[in-house]
Amino acid sequence: MTRFSDLALDPRVLQAVSEAGYETPTPIQAQAIPEALKGRDVLGIAQTGTGKTASFTLPMITLLGQGRARARMPRSLVLAPTRELAAQVAENFDIYARHTKLTKALLIGGVAFGEQDKLIDRGVDVLIATPGRLLDHFERGKLLLTGVQIMVVDEADRMLDMGFIPDIERIFQLTPPKRQTMFYSATMAPEIERITRTFLKDPAKIEVARQATTSLTITQSLIEVKPARKDRSFADKRACLRALIRAEGAACTNAIIFCNRKMDVDVVAKSLKAHGFNAAPIHGDLAQSERMKTLDAFRDGTLHLLVASDVAARGLDIPAVSHVFNFDVPSHPEDYVHRIGRTGRAGRLGKAFTISVPSDEKYLKAIENLIKTEIPRGALPEGFEPDTSEGKPDRAPREDRKGRDRGGRSRDRERPVKPHDEAAPMEPLVVVARAEPAEDTPREERPATQKEPRGAERSGDRRREARSEARSEARSDRREPREDRRDHRRDRDLGPSVIGMGDHVPDFILRSFALTPARTEEAEDLAATGTEG
Repeated sequence: MTRFSDLALDPRVLQAVSEAGYETPTPIQAQAIPEALKGRDVLGIAQTGTGKTASFTLPMITLLGQGRARARMPRSLVLAPTRELAAQVAENFDIYARHTKLTKALLIGGVAFGEQDKLIDRGVDVLIATPGRLLDHFERGKLLLTGVQIMVVDEADRMLDMGFIPDIERIFQLTPPKRQTMFYSATMAPEIERITRTFLKDPAKIEVARQATTSLTITQSLIEVKPARKDRSFADKRACLRALIRAEGAACTNAIIFCNRKMDVDVVAKSLKAHGFNAAPIHGDLAQSERMKTLDAFRDGTLHLLVASDVAARGLDIPAVSHVFNFDVPSHPEDYVHRIGRTGRAGRLGKAFTISVPSDEKYLKAIENLIKTEIPRGALPEGFEPDTSEGKPDRAPREDRKGRDRGGRSRDRERPVKPHDEAAPMEPLVVVARAEPAEDTPREERPATQKEPRGAERSGDRRREARSEARSEARSDRREPREDRRDHRRDRDLGPSVIGMGDHVPDFILRSFALTPARTEEAEDLAATGTEG
């Protein structure tokens, strides 16, 4: 049996491995480390949980033992698809390089640029980063990749799923052509094969397990839920999840619950907490500090249930996970392999439950075609009863801009009736016909609506009819000619019509402005005085 001491690693690395409690390498480590120490490119294909991180971290530390880093020019580069996976690689580096003087920097989103710039300026031997943040530093002129000697791409298939392949190709072009490249992936999609043919030179292909196979240490089970109503499937799945966790009892020491959507992650976590479970969510929309705090709590055992999305939990190395629950059947069959691979790691036993509804049939067929086996069907857990109530739908219908939901119902119908509305029902409008001018042809008068006694029963149709008549009458009034309006004002005793000024001429207008004799003499004196002056 091969041991780490047989792999020609640096003695300081062997000491750190021994202190970590490892003596025997996994198959991917036993085959990849010797090839990497020779300086060859490595293409590693292995299912999750087989120790791929140590298979490139240990030879990298050994190869970088000689040399010195320069400012802004890292000597090696490790690319990871998510922040959590990048942080996990950094933790492994700290463990295995504790007896060396090698330095590292972690470049991930959610962290201020200033602290990362300081580390890069001092020079680092190992740079661990996500593609987006790495390119951000490069475009800001804070980083040069011309000194990279070793480049590692971890979880390449997840890079493809997340759309990072164009960024990976650009980063490859920024690094020197003479470098050692190690490429690791759980599956090999056609796009991944194209990249390996382009950027890897005569790689040592190491495949320790058939692609997309599940570990034999994992007991799989498919729980089929058939809700009584389609709009209750989400609630029935939550009830089934709770019943499964209770049925496992003490055997479920901790578990990861996977959902397809981030919004469902929050809902499921909140539902579990409301029913007394110790659960917390983790997904890409949370702050980095909160995500790391949640992961630390799950690792040290203070958190029992971790509700996660695929992006947040992909590649996480938490060895002692006893159960995995697929709350949603993954739409990509490869994700099923990665999800259940969170349990049964390092030779431990694990259980994986998948909850499905009839609409998941096509996804289940794709998964079973990928793993080349049928997922065993399990019985519904004890205590689970589908919801057959006629209450409101599990998810409220979305409303359009006119205030109606998708079923055509108005939101106003849900508005509660106030008490005073019941005590004093609305009385119908009484429409009074206006008097028409005598010179015009009289219009046919509308009969006035008869007023009903106060408190009597009235139908909605009658009230609507009264309102319609009132609106029609108002419109007809607005269309009346101006002469008719004046006649109406005369009918309301506004006074007789005025033609010209008549008797309403103000008194000052009727006064005479002729000068009197006294005024004439005074005016003459003033004129004479002005002339003389």
